[in-house]
Amino acid sequence: MVRQKIQIKKIDNLTARQVTFSKRRRGLFKKAQELSTLCDADIGLIVFSATGKLFEYSSSSMMQLIEKHKMQSERDNNTPEQLQSSNLQSEKKTYATLSRDFVEKNRELRQLHGEELQGLGLDELMKLEKLVEGGISRVLKIKGDKFMREISSLKRKATQLQEENSQLKQQSQARLNEEGQNAIEQGHSADSITNNRSLVNSSHQDCNDSDTSLKLGRNGKRIIPWGMNHQQRVTLNLTSKRLQVLHMDKNDYYGGESSSLNLIQLWKRFRGNDKPPEELGTSKEYNVDMIPKFAMANGTLVRVLIHTDVTKYLNFKAVDGSFVYNKGKIYKVPATDVEALKSPLMGLFEKRRARKFFLYVQDFDESDPKTHEGMDLNKITAKEFIAKYELEDDTIDFIGHALALFTDDNYLAQPAMDFVKRVKLYAESLARFQAGSPYIYPMYGLGELPQAFARLSAVYGGTYMLNKPQCKVEFDEGGKVVGVTSEGETAKCKKVVCDPSYLPDKVQKVGKVARAICIMSHPIPNTNDSHSAQVILPQKQLGRKSDMYLFCCSYFHNVAPKGKYIAFVSTEAETDDPEKELKPGVDILGAVDEIFYETYDRFVPSHDSAADNCFISKSYDPTTHFESTVMDVLDMYSKITGKVVDLSVDLSAASAAAEE
Repeated sequence: MVRQKIQIKKIDNLTARQVTFSKRRRGLFKKAQELSTLCDADIGLIVFSATGKLFEYSSSSMMQLIEKHKMQSERDNNTPEQLQSSNLQSEKKTYATLSRDFVEKNRELRQLHGEELQGLGLDELMKLEKLVEGGISRVLKIKGDKFMREISSLKRKATQLQEENSQLKQQSQARLNEEGQNAIEQGHSADSITNNRSLVNSSHQDCNDSDTSLKLGRNGKRIIPWGMNHQQRVTLNLTSKRLQVLHMDKNDYYGGESSSLNLIQLWKRFRGNDKPPEELGTSKEYNVDMIPKFAMANGTLVRVLIHTDVTKYLNFKAVDGSFVYNKGKIYKVPATDVEALKSPLMGLFEKRRARKFFLYVQDFDESDPKTHEGMDLNKITAKEFIAKYELEDDTIDFIGHALALFTDDNYLAQPAMDFVKRVKLYAESLARFQAGSPYIYPMYGLGELPQAFARLSAVYGGTYMLNKPQCKVEFDEGGKVVGVTSEGETAKCKKVVCDPSYLPDKVQKVGKVARAICIMSHPIPNTNDSHSAQVILPQKQLGRKSDMYLFCCSYFHNVAPKGKYIAFVSTEAETDDPEKELKPGVDILGAVDEIFYETYDRFVPSHDSAADNCFISKSYDPTTHFESTVMDVLDMYSKITGKVVDLSVDLSAASAAAEE
């Protein structure tokens, strides 16, 4: 059938006219769009319906197209001079538009950097905050992806190194067998060969049985360890290269006041003849520290342990979390510029200021003046340094007490160098094992430290005399030490190293520590279910003169049966009521299965060690980290030897041992 040609004339029927208008308008606009796309043409269509309703289509901006049409019409009708003037005016308009856009974009960029915000309303600030947080989230995601790729690459390298190590061990064993055969042929004792071989095998075994723990170690000279608690052991370990050392201890176990107790020993100490409830599990699965402390992963104690080579007998695991108490809540301690921007501890503008502070600390190098930004940290105080970044009091509080680990606010009046170094140490320790905190802790508790020293001492023929009651230090007429007597026997010596309990007349009391020991069936609430964690409660948050510390470990470090947690709350006692004083920290722990309270006096030496050759350690403070204690160790070393210990060890010697 032949299609009839439609006569082009006005359609009288109103409904048909409207339908035709709608169809043909859409077709016209479609053709215009196709023409613009196919031929890269600028097209603008303006249509008014019979009722006066506007319909339009433009391939770009309709106003720009109209302006372009207007200019083209003027160009066709104007003289060359008029045309040049018109072009100049058009360029001026374009320049003015671009200048306004440039100024606006610059203003938006400065606002993203935290500048020129005074004129913004609350809605605008909230919108800006969401924009910044969205950008940070994208950056962190990309950074996290790159970290994961890097970790995967390192794991592949680790696997390759393990395979190479296994091959080397096989070659070493084969060489030992060959040397043993040669030695027998030459008349050497077969027993001595067997002993040498067993030492090598046991060394391999120690390295392999790691249970996904951290193995610290280095190559170097071995030094024999001695002493009565952590302080004396480390001090004498550093001195025994020059001195013959005899260990005498009034206790029947290693470690003195810093030992770890099983459940029965714990009950005997605090509950007398009572027996622990059966639901707590078997006694031998508990290793409850009497002086609970974490070690900073890059800290001085770790350097000392590597220096003495005692780490061959120790396995460590990273601590899950480091937290701070602020305004009634627990927060993760931010230690880097990225964590500062994510932390709910601070508002938007405070995050920006804190980020600048952390960037300075991260880039700071004492030997590179370019990183000092014109400041001499040995001359300005910590308070003056912090003022440069306009940080709020709450921010200063958690940085000073939870990162720099100062026990009071006196540091603010001291040179800023020590403050910056402490914060930098925290950040570097946090990055060392990529864990949730900068701390590490030995498997089976701190009691393993004196046990490790005892093992290394035995290898080198060290002499231990445990369970020696009533140890009495003997002096000559000039007041210098000449020996130690116990049970009618006197061991002669030129120097004595001990804790305050052995020489009470040569120390003075400087304070008292209040402590609660808790057995729980859950981690500390609001710590992301951390199996191990430290929470610091700064003094200002509690209205006290000293900080309060929460320490928690669990079966994750083999200090309790599976499902059980050991928590400690400690502080410098300011009253004679430890239960009331420790209540803010105990309340944070939530429900506890058992709780024990105790107090002990703190002493410091009051005599001249050079005059009598008696070197007395300070009592342990209430902190849950070793940063203050290890300073006492190094000070004692200097007094005993007259030298400063060289701790320039290779910290990269620490590595994670894979679980077999």
